[in-house]
Amino acid sequence: MTVIQASHLDLTFPTADGPVHALRDVSLDVQAGEFVSFIGPSGCGKTTFLRCVAALETPTGGTLTVNGMAPDEARRARAYGYVFQAAGLYPWRTIGRNVTLPLEIMGYPRKERAERMERVLDLVDLSGFAQKYPYQLSGGMQQRASIARALAFDADILLMDEPFGALDEIVRDRLNEELLKLWDRTGKTILFVTHSIPEAVYLSTKIVVMSPRPGRITDVIDSPLPKDRPLDIRDTQAFLDIAHRVREGLREGMEA
Repeated sequence: MTVIQASHLDLTFPTADGPVHALRDVSLDVQAGEFVSFIGPSGCGKTTFLRCVAALETPTGGTLTVNGMAPDEARRARAYGYVFQAAGLYPWRTIGRNVTLPLEIMGYPRKERAERMERVLDLVDLSGFAQKYPYQLSGGMQQRASIARALAFDADILLMDEPFGALDEIVRDRLNEELLKLWDRTGKTILFVTHSIPEAVYLSTKIVVMSPRPGRITDVIDSPLPKDRPLDIRDTQAFLDIAHRVREGLREGMEA
C-alpha cells in the first residue's frame, strides 16, 4: 500500500535575493513498512521534503499525499512522528514526562500516558530511566528518548531528520542496529535523512539520492540486502556495490 505519494513536487522560497528553488519535479512513492533513506549534499532538499510530508512547508507545485490525505490533514490525524537532529528534550522534565508530553497535549488520560510511556521506553531500551533527567543520559540515550517520544502516540510513519549525525561513530553504529530492530518490531514506515553513505545503505530498503539545489531525485535504489543485517554486512560485496552506486549517483548529481 502506498502511504506517501509525491508527484512532480516543487517548492520555491521567495527571498530578498530572488527565488530559491528547494525542490524541483520530485516524484516518489513510499510503500507501507519501507525504510527509505534520503541522501545528498547539504541544501539538496532532503529535510525540506520531510517537512513537506509533515506539513511544515507548503509545496508550490505538484501534489503530495500522506495516507491518501493532504499533509495538513495527515498532521491532524496524527499520521506520523518526527525525530529532529537534536533530541530537543526539556531539561526540567524527566525522561518519562518528556516522552508523554505529546500525549498530554493531545489529552490522553494519565493512566494511558503511563502505559504508553513504559511501552515505548522498553522499545528503545530505556526501561528504568523514566525518572531520570536529560542531563543524566548520554547523547545516544537522549536521542533514543526522542525516538520514544515520537513513537508514543503510535503513528504508522516515522520521519527522522539526521537523528544520529552529531554522535560519534561507535554510538552511531549501535543506534543504527537498535533502529533496525525497532523497525522490525513495529513495522513502521520510516523516512530517514542522512549524509552518510554507509548509514543509508545499512538501514534502508530504498535509498533516494538527491542532487544539489534545486533538489531533484537522481536515483532511487531498491536494496537487495536481507532484512536481518548484522554490522559486518558492510564488508560484503553486495553492500559495497550499493554504496558504489550511491556514490556514483551523488557524483553525477553534482556534475549535472
